[in-house]
Amino acid sequence: MNDLSFGQGRPPVILGIGGTLRPYSSSELALRLALEEARRLGAETELLVAADLGLPMYDPAQAHHVEAANQLLEAVRRADCVIFATPGYHGGISGFLKNALDYLQGLADDPDPYLHNKAVGCIVSAAGWQAGATVLASVRATIHALRGWPTPLGVAINSAQAPFGADGKVADAKVGEQLAALAGQVVTFARARVGVHL
Repeated sequence: MNDLSFGQGRPPVILGIGGTLRPYSSSELALRLALEEARRLGAETELLVAADLGLPMYDPAQAHHVEAANQLLEAVRRADCVIFATPGYHGGISGFLKNALDYLQGLADDPDPYLHNKAVGCIVSAAGWQAGATVLASVRATIHALRGWPTPLGVAINSAQAPFGADGKVADAKVGEQLAALAGQVVTFARARVGVHL
């Protein structure tokens, strides 16, 4: 892969959001690998896995009182771009992570509302190709609604095919290649965003 280092300018910040309440689930492993590639390409990264979020169900009247929500919003504000990874549950994004995205309503009145002008890499891990493709389309629609730019490549991982080994490393070379390509697209967009102050 090409070197996308950032020279003398500040490195962009890539925020990863995702996973499940089960530590090191396939969606979390995929997210960690994508962020590892983003770091290799010169970005700074931050990770919020599902267990870190610990958010109550979104209530617009109470959301501003939720400390974990405020931490999420600040992390999104700091980020130049985002990588989002979700399991596919019954043909859709997990309720836990959709709830986290609902809290982004707290960015509505920002100068750059929601995910405005941020590229968002989308990763789905599901037990079957049909579920992965269906959920990936749903994630893209949600990112569009939040004014983000889904990367051209979205990665759907069939978790039934054991894409990761017991050591957490990628066991399917194609999955590794796709995650690296997705990270490269996010970092390329982030570099442009930092360089021209979009």
